[in-house]
Amino acid sequence: MKPYRSMLFVPGHKGSWADKGVASGADALILDLEDSVPAADKVEARGTVAATIDRLTAEGVRPDLWVRANPEVSGLLGGDLEAIVRPGLAGLFLAKVFTADEIVRLDAVLSHIEQREGIEVGTVQLIVSFETAVSMAHCEDIAGASPRVASLLGATGPNADVGRELGFEFTPAGLETLYLRSRIILAAKANGLHHPVTGVWQDIKDLEGARRFCLDNRQLGYRGLVAIHPSHVAIANEVFSPSPETVDYCRRMIAAFNEAEAAGSAAVDFEGQHIDLAHVKTAEGVIALADAVAANA
Repeated sequence: MKPYRSMLFVPGHKGSWADKGVASGADALILDLEDSVPAADKVEARGTVAATIDRLTAEGVRPDLWVRANPEVSGLLGGDLEAIVRPGLAGLFLAKVFTADEIVRLDAVLSHIEQREGIEVGTVQLIVSFETAVSMAHCEDIAGASPRVASLLGATGPNADVGRELGFEFTPAGLETLYLRSRIILAAKANGLHHPVTGVWQDIKDLEGARRFCLDNRQLGYRGLVAIHPSHVAIANEVFSPSPETVDYCRRMIAAFNEAEAAGSAAVDFEGQHIDLAHVKTAEGVIALADAVAANA
């Protein structure tokens, strides 16, 4: 999956709001058919989302287009898939998953629809949001259930599904979810998923809190934010982009190591720090991320 620094939710039944999402500079939009759509509007919203995907794809917009479909337990997932799987859909953001078997079933259905619609099989990717206690207890199995699984979301928002399921009280410091968020990172990396995303920050006006939230989760290993408001997008894009200073430092480190290696040393004192091949590989990863972010932007 591309390194999405920011993925912005847009209510699926409000087609014009997608343009605001594009203008925000988000790396991806998540057109929502689930919680932000009133129950009475969910069926009609499918057509709106399909039309939005068609329109934005024809316009060649930069952000990738994802859809949060209704969960399997709602009875609405099949209808959602029939309506919105089409060229221009990057993937599905999955809410309220319980087991890996759901991912396997969804993979088969998506393959059928892709074949029928003339879309290359495997095109539609999946991001799994862990919102149930059962899914969190089996996050490793879910992460490896299908090649379509491209990323995992460590959800931490207050007073939402995760908090209700586990009974914790949300704090900005996040100690109550540290184990969960760390386990999701481990499940992602163990299955070759290198860009797990975090979310959401619900206090729209507390931009400094949003920045701190992004920084804390970046330090833990997350690589982007799922946002609910356009004002959080620029913050996420900044925090989850390697700074020019960091990239320059990594390039100098690699150059110093290569020079030392050519002279017969496998370790070197670089600007007061001991470095060896492991540090160089980490530096190369930072540069690769910066290059990927620049290409996506």
